[in-house]
Amino acid sequence: MPPTSLPLTASVGTKRERRKEARPGELLEAALDLFVEKGFAATRVDEVAARAGVSKGTLFLYFPSKEELFKAVVRQNIAGRFEEWRDELDSFVGTTSDLLRYCYQVWWERIGATKASGITKLMFSEAQNFPEITEFYQQEVILPGQALIRRIVERGIERGEFRPVPLDYIVHVVLAPMIFLMMWKHSVGACIPDSLGLRPELYIDAQIDNVLNGLLVRPDPSSPVPSPSPTSFAPPSRGS
Repeated sequence: MPPTSLPLTASVGTKRERRKEARPGELLEAALDLFVEKGFAATRVDEVAARAGVSKGTLFLYFPSKEELFKAVVRQNIAGRFEEWRDELDSFVGTTSDLLRYCYQVWWERIGATKASGITKLMFSEAQNFPEITEFYQQEVILPGQALIRRIVERGIERGEFRPVPLDYIVHVVLAPMIFLMMWKHSVGACIPDSLGLRPELYIDAQIDNVLNGLLVRPDPSSPVPSPSPTSFAPPSRGS
């Protein structure tokens, strides 16, 4: 046997092992692309396998059904991040106003501006037809997301930074701008003329200001009302 045979075989084996380890991630990436492009119903598992460069049989070794594949996509891109976000909330040392700003900004960077935001549009479109994935999405995305926002608002109330508000409803007030931006990115935006283009970062700034001015403890009515200060989130001109 030539002296190079063993190292060559070992090298090929190592490459195959690396390839095998990478397959679940490649399948999830391909599935996310197709679910966002085509929706849940129209996406076929053989398309996902082909885009990932494997056979349909290989896909089923990792994910036994399209439903389980979708759940894995949601866990990797959204649901699996709640523990990280809860830890960030627990360790945050600034004001609750700053925490809420941070929450919006991080959400946009990690979810809103990414392909994962298309999952929300998919759920809005197809939830009625797929009760299994709808129940899964409620339990692993909707309820944890609402609980996280609720904890942020409760933190502000407990510290005397926010006035008492009906938490069951204010959670939806805080979440509404996020939902709008995801729908704008993947659906509504196609209906808006380019001249009325929306800049997500400025929209988020405006919504933060709007939410906080409604939440902050109101000053004594006898105190003078401060003059409005200039803001950095004025709508862009049509020429910009």
